[in-house]
Amino acid sequence: MATRLAEVDAIVIGVGLVGTMLGRELTRAGLKVVGLERGDARFTVPDFQSPQIHDELRFSVRKALMQDNTKEAMTFRNNSNQTALPIRRWGSFLPGTGLGGSAVHWNGQSFRFHDHDFKQRTLVTERYGKNFIPAELTIQDWDVDTATLEPYLDRFEYLLGVSGKAGNIKGKLIEGGNPFEDPRSRDYPTPPMKEPYGSAIFRKAATELGYHPYPQPSSNMSQPYTNPEGLTLSTCMFCGYCERYGCEHYAKSSPQTILLPVLLKDKNFILRTNCQVLRINLDKSKKHATGVTYVDSNGREMEQPAKLLILGAYALNNVRMMLLSGIGTPYDPKSGKGVVGRNYAYQTQSAVQVYYDRKININPFMRSGANGTLISDYVSDLAFDHGPLGFIGGAYIGEIMTHGRPIEFHPTPPGTPTWGADWKKAVARHYNHTSVVLLSGSSMASTRNYLDLDPTYKDAWGLPLLRMTYDFPENDLKMSAYVTEKALEIGKAMGGQPAVALPRKGPYNVTQYQSTHNTGGTVMGRDPSTSVVNRYLQSWDVPNLFVIGASNFPQNGAYNPTVTVGALAYWAADAIVTKYLKSPGPLVPV
Repeated sequence: MATRLAEVDAIVIGVGLVGTMLGRELTRAGLKVVGLERGDARFTVPDFQSPQIHDELRFSVRKALMQDNTKEAMTFRNNSNQTALPIRRWGSFLPGTGLGGSAVHWNGQSFRFHDHDFKQRTLVTERYGKNFIPAELTIQDWDVDTATLEPYLDRFEYLLGVSGKAGNIKGKLIEGGNPFEDPRSRDYPTPPMKEPYGSAIFRKAATELGYHPYPQPSSNMSQPYTNPEGLTLSTCMFCGYCERYGCEHYAKSSPQTILLPVLLKDKNFILRTNCQVLRINLDKSKKHATGVTYVDSNGREMEQPAKLLILGAYALNNVRMMLLSGIGTPYDPKSGKGVVGRNYAYQTQSAVQVYYDRKININPFMRSGANGTLISDYVSDLAFDHGPLGFIGGAYIGEIMTHGRPIEFHPTPPGTPTWGADWKKAVARHYNHTSVVLLSGSSMASTRNYLDLDPTYKDAWGLPLLRMTYDFPENDLKMSAYVTEKALEIGKAMGGQPAVALPRKGPYNVTQYQSTHNTGGTVMGRDPSTSVVNRYLQSWDVPNLFVIGASNFPQNGAYNPTVTVGALAYWAADAIVTKYLKSPGPLVPV
């Protein structure tokens, strides 16, 4: 039987980026908040220091910072006719765990979504007609727009100290920035990072072809920066250990560097680590959350009552917690009804590899997680004419090489043996003379792609695993083929021999890393029959529960999701503090 604790004002489930932000906003409003984190407490010192943090075998190969899938895995299949099997080794995506969550091991790529992303169904239909969107695609508007979110986007960027170059300030286009971005109120808090040599080659080639290159917006610092919370970050050292690693230099924006030191000093915040939340508890009406039940670090079952709950775990785990707690109607792919688990989407990535002779030294080891040069000419449906192309969505194209670590980075041209002495010679020959052009593409929600609970496999606490049913929609494969061909033209103009296109092809598998940008499953919207939360990220079914994260995305854009997640977190926090706390209940009429 669970030990019942004293009631608190609020519980934050997951003390990653979202949990830290909401914890700070709620304690600032005077609430007593308990943060429950299933992983270890960890900090820049001593946990992220050299030489141990540069252990590529431990962190990149064995995934030391990731969710422990010996205790809590998930299962996967491509379609509903298959039997899903457990993912016993993370490959395609990397869910984080521990204090700071996935924002500890992210790369720092810091884009704003376009206004078009938030109103995609409406705008595509207006431009191309109601029959242009394939019937299987369940994309929908978010019920927010860029103008509404701009103050929260700005606040989040200044929390992180994002390094970049604005392209549009209050409607005025700025040379050198992204001309396709929506108006922003001011420039980035810090200037762009230094441009690597491969990126300079890309910039020249893209410019000559008539495109609009600009520097990668980065949460790896270009210079020292003190954020509005009074915390100071240092300049990035280009060590090449960003993604899958914590930053030893205080140079990457993560909860440990931008917010946690302040939050943990607040007497109203209580952090409990190594606490596995089993479920959100409901009263008899099933319309009000009373708290959570969790297992603590000593294996004891505890019940923590609270008046307000914030579910801010990783996107996939947000969905699983809703399903385990019986909140909302699970999505049924046969009838198309239900909402929890609906509109799961991913990211459609591809690449072009550009090989040079020995005169060109790319120096891939001198990189950070988010520096480079890119174009957004093929990102949105409004940026280029999709009418004759037969797909919606797009991708950015950029020379954004995140690392040149020896175990993971070994590019070789087509025809190279996959092992043996000739493979080793090819790796040595091409390691320092290869540039990789990355394409990050949108992912459209489909009736066939969804999340639910697995009927067979369970976790270490006897609860069903999350089951993922996913394959690339034909729309997204068409998009990838088209934009990758455009990237190949740039690759050839970069002067390498050869330039090799690697478009995304199906079927999707979970062994090849692509991105950790899993989205959807608890999507936001204006209609309770097609969304889990309203525009303020408040549960339609349980008004004292707010669900926040990339699980709110109705579909995924081409850009990396973190800045949008952060803006939505501040947007929801503002609604809670200024609206909900004054009059608890639904913020949007059902």
